Order: sequence, then C-alpha cells, then structure tokens
Amino acid sequence: MNLSDLSVFLVGGAVRDQLLNRKVIERDYLVVGSTPGQMLSLGFTQVGKDFPVFLHPETKEEYALARTERKKGKGYTGFECYSEPDVTIEQDLLRRDLTVNAMAMNSNDEIIDPYDGLKDLENRILRHVSPAFSEDPLRVLRVARFAARYHQYGFTVAPETLSLMTEISRSGELETLSAERIWKEMEKALTEPNPEVFFLILKQCQAIQAIWPELAEHMNNTRCSLDGVAPNVRQKGINTLPILQSAVALSNDVAIRFSALCLDSISNESEVAQNNKMHTSTVINERIAKRLKIPNNVAKLAIKTSELHHNVLNAPLLEPEAILNLLEQCEYLRNSSFLTDILTTCEAKAKCDVTAKIAQTQSGIEFKNYLLNIAGELHKITAKPFIEKGLQGKAIKEAMDEAKIARIAALKS
Repeated sequence: MNLSDLSVFLVGGAVRDQLLNRKVIERDYLVVGSTPGQMLSLGFTQVGKDFPVFLHPETKEEYALARTERKKGKGYTGFECYSEPDVTIEQDLLRRDLTVNAMAMNSNDEIIDPYDGLKDLENRILRHVSPAFSEDPLRVLRVARFAARYHQYGFTVAPETLSLMTEISRSGELETLSAERIWKEMEKALTEPNPEVFFLILKQCQAIQAIWPELAEHMNNTRCSLDGVAPNVRQKGINTLPILQSAVALSNDVAIRFSALCLDSISNESEVAQNNKMHTSTVINERIAKRLKIPNNVAKLAIKTSELHHNVLNAPLLEPEAILNLLEQCEYLRNSSFLTDILTTCEAKAKCDVTAKIAQTQSGIEFKNYLLNIAGELHKITAKPFIEKGLQGKAIKEAMDEAKIARIAALKS
C-alpha cells in the first residue's frame, strides 16, 4: 500500500477558511477506510491517545482516521470513539460542531457537504450540525469564539444553536470544564478582531454567569448587549463592550485586552452623576484570578489597572506626592513596560468614558504622555549625589522622594 492509495480529505477549518478566502493557518486531513497499522506501515507517526491521529512522514501535518463518538460520561472528555475502516466520511462529519466546520474537500477540490455547511457559510450563519452538539460543553465557548472571529464577515449564531448553548449552560455541564481549558478558549477569543462578541454570546446563553459571575454582574450593570440591535448595527460594534473594543484598536496584547475587559464602563454624563449610587462589582482581584487560573502576568496587569485606573485618568489633577505614589505602584523604575501597559489600558477607557474626558477637560492635559514624561524625568534622579553627601540607608530614599516630588511640582507649574 502506498500513500497515494489512502482516501484522504481536507476537513474542517481549512475548508471553511479557504471558501471564505481567508488565509489557511493549518490543514487537517481525514483518512477514510484505513487502520492504525496501515498508517504506521506508511511511515506515519501516531500522536493521538484518545483516537488515532498521525503525523505525515514528510509534511508533519495531522491525519486522523474517520471516527464516530458516543457520549459515555460528563464533560468534553467523556466520549468513546470508534475508528474502524467502515466509518464513512458523512459519519465523521456528523460529529463535528458547526455545519461550516463539517465540510470536506477531496483531492480534486470537490466539496463534500452533507449538512449544508456551504449554504450556512453563504448566509453567514453558525449552526450546529446535530443534537449531539449538546454532549460537549466546550462547544459553547468554541461557538462564541467563532462568533468573535467571523463577526467581521457578518456571521451570527443561529437561534436554535444559541438555545442549545443555553441549555448546556443551565445543565451544569460547564462546571466539568477545567479553568485552564476555559482560559485557553478565552485567550484565543481575545486575539480575535471582535473579542467583545465572545463575551456577549456567552452572556446571551448564560454561560458567563456560570463561568465568571462577577463579569456577568458587571455586564448587567453596563451597556453590553446585542439584544434588539439590528444586524447591520451590530457589525459596527455599537452597544457592545466599549473599553474592550477600544483596547483592540490600541493593542494586540492579550493582557491589555483582558485588563480592558475588567474595567468599569460609564457611557454618559447622567450615569456619571449617578455613579456614586450605582452598584459596581469587582470583576477581577487575586481571589477571582486564582479561581479562573488566569496567568500571573495577565492577572497582575488586570488587577493593578482595576485598582489604579481612576487615579491614572485623573493624574494631571493629583498632587505631586500622589503622582509619585501612583508611579511607584505602576513599577515605573523596575518595569517600564508594565507602566506603559497600564497606561494603554487606561487609554482604551479614556476613549469611551466620559469621566476620563471630563478630567482631561478640567486639566487640559492628556494623562498618558503626562505620566510618561514625569516618569522619564524621575529616572534622572539617582542615589549617587545623596550618597556623596553622606546620606545612608532610609535617609537616601527619603531625600530622593523629596527631590522627585519637587521635580513633579516644577513640571506641574
């Protein structure tokens, strides 16, 4: 048996993206009518533990044997796989999540489309293939992530699919997902062009309430809904998560985008007037970050920005001593990139938060360059001249702080 004798199909995302004229990042192949022994004899290397997946001997691309799955337990790992040579391509495609992901292409570039994926692709609909969709709770997050990626092309989630996702959320199955797996999907979503759609879809199907209740409460207190918004308006990103959207325009950094997600959003002056009376939830803190297994660098930026953003935005109105304290909390001396990341996140908030605009109108100064300029000036104040004066220990720090406060005061005048 030769490699050319295998019945091979390009499947899944590669077919979908090729039809959308998107760049295909990776290609997955499906082999029908073969066995593990035949694959190994042809030089493939087996890598799959739960089901037979092999690496091509030359290209190292993934080739999986056609299989069916049967639910036998809870969660996204509770499946029993069958991958004998009698499994057809239609049976394999039936187990996939969405119709647009359930298409295949043969060596002659002919599309095999038993579940109308091409029609849904043309109509820009994300629709589940079969009721078996509800057997895997991870698919709730995957669909939301696809919605975030393909929102730019006008894709929406089919109402019946959203209903199934809601049923899964209410069933308690999401609790079987590990925090690490949830973060992995969230992290991927944050790299997409419209990550806010990911969280909006999760809110609509009640998944965010189960996964991150603090964020759900935050979203309930702000203008974060696609409900009742016409499709053409949705594509302009109106009435979604404004700070996260603003951060997307400023940075590709997942930590900055995540931190923006965790900031409170106030949309108009009447809300500003009511702000002190409004109930605000803590979206992120050390306890929440630990529970969600957020990576340390991401959690640190989000927590610190949540704590400091009000003072950052109002920095031009602060007293010199308060500005120095703020910069020290931003680690301006030992980690300048951390300060820059905090300022970029706050810049995202400033672009869509009237409170920040009011503060800058009062001061007439833009906070980001203001703080960066001060930080640059404070870097010039070193311990050397104070040591030469005979100061030691704590006295050096006190003298340096006095000099820094004086320098800030001079810059403010």
